Amino acid sequence: MSERARRIRSIVAASSGNLVEWFDFYVYAFSALYFAPAFFPKSDPTAQLLDTAAVFAAGFLMRPVGGWLFGRLADRVGRKHSMVFAVALMCVGSLGIACLPTYATIGAAAPALLLVARLLQGLSVGGEYGTTATYLSEAAFHGKRGFYSSFQYVTLIGGQLLAVLLIVVLEHALTDAELHAWGWRIPFVAGAVTAVVAMFLRRTLHETQTDEARRDQRAGNLWSLLREHPRAFASVFFYTAGGSLVFYTFTTYMQKYLVNTVGFAKPTASGVMTVALVVYMVLQPVFGALSDRIGRRRSMILFGALGLVVVVPVLTALRATDQPIVACLLILIALTVLSLYTSVSGIVKAEMFPPEVRALGVGLAYALGNALFGGTAEYVALALKHEGYETVYGWYVTAMVGVFLIAAIRLPKQPRYLTAD
Repeated sequence: MSERARRIRSIVAASSGNLVEWFDFYVYAFSALYFAPAFFPKSDPTAQLLDTAAVFAAGFLMRPVGGWLFGRLADRVGRKHSMVFAVALMCVGSLGIACLPTYATIGAAAPALLLVARLLQGLSVGGEYGTTATYLSEAAFHGKRGFYSSFQYVTLIGGQLLAVLLIVVLEHALTDAELHAWGWRIPFVAGAVTAVVAMFLRRTLHETQTDEARRDQRAGNLWSLLREHPRAFASVFFYTAGGSLVFYTFTTYMQKYLVNTVGFAKPTASGVMTVALVVYMVLQPVFGALSDRIGRRRSMILFGALGLVVVVPVLTALRATDQPIVACLLILIALTVLSLYTSVSGIVKAEMFPPEVRALGVGLAYALGNALFGGTAEYVALALKHEGYETVYGWYVTAMVGVFLIAAIRLPKQPRYLTAD
């Protein structure tokens, strides 16, 4: 097998595992509309969603632990082993949720067990982003790093898309009562099964971490990372804080926003998000290739600048429409701007660290920013709505995009560390 063919095969195998990881993680967000009453039996639908959003956010609290654990493993033992263990843990979490008894059966133990399963998923996906971003950037070709690395978000969005599509299929195949009673379990079973497949695919990966880098005494060392690369670590944190907040606002939270605020029926909201996510997924390699031409720094700055003027108008316009097509177009405006960031986020972050601490640096900084801002997006949005201040949320997101823009302007014009030959 030629070197080119080997690298492409590795990128495909790593990406497919990434798709499964994110499918399993996002199934929770898209099926919450149906299983929320089973675990949080309250009369107010917003209160039920607020509780499920709290558990969703709690899963993010495990991400920093996962970022540290799997990042250290990837830098000291190898990227391949880290990715295999991460997807195996995700399988355990998904299968656990699929088999959970409800509140009516075991009382308060039901939401407690849901939280435990969600924490395991959070631990797994906390290590997924940094290791996959590192692996894809190291397996990419010179001059096409942006294009190949963009497939991390192609599969990440693909995981979201498959989650939405499965919900759409179930909404047409089952009655609303059946979905609330037991149909919501099906996506979690599917996630557990596909995770097993992904685990075996990842066992065939070619290792990109060199023996020399693994033997380095700084490999996977947290104190070496923080002492020698504090600015890079802080930059990745702030990129993630603003970027992931916009990402979760216009992807996972948007389905609930369309139902709970705009007033669309659940199947209509799922349909709108399906179309939007398909287009968004296709945009990733396009913008990744664009970054190879104009530079990743310009892509990041463009996202920050355009994001400042897009978020509030799009959310405001959505509240005023009752047309699904208009809603889809508005969401796509935001997702197109977001593509300037998501298509290059992994490679930008990976190129800020040397190989001996690359997975740890990317994974931990990303996980911290994601836990504090991306993971709490739904909870903050729903809490503000519950208190009657829903419009404040858009300005909160805009403020964080401003922080992102400042960090992007400070990004070096040339990457400090190249990640591929």
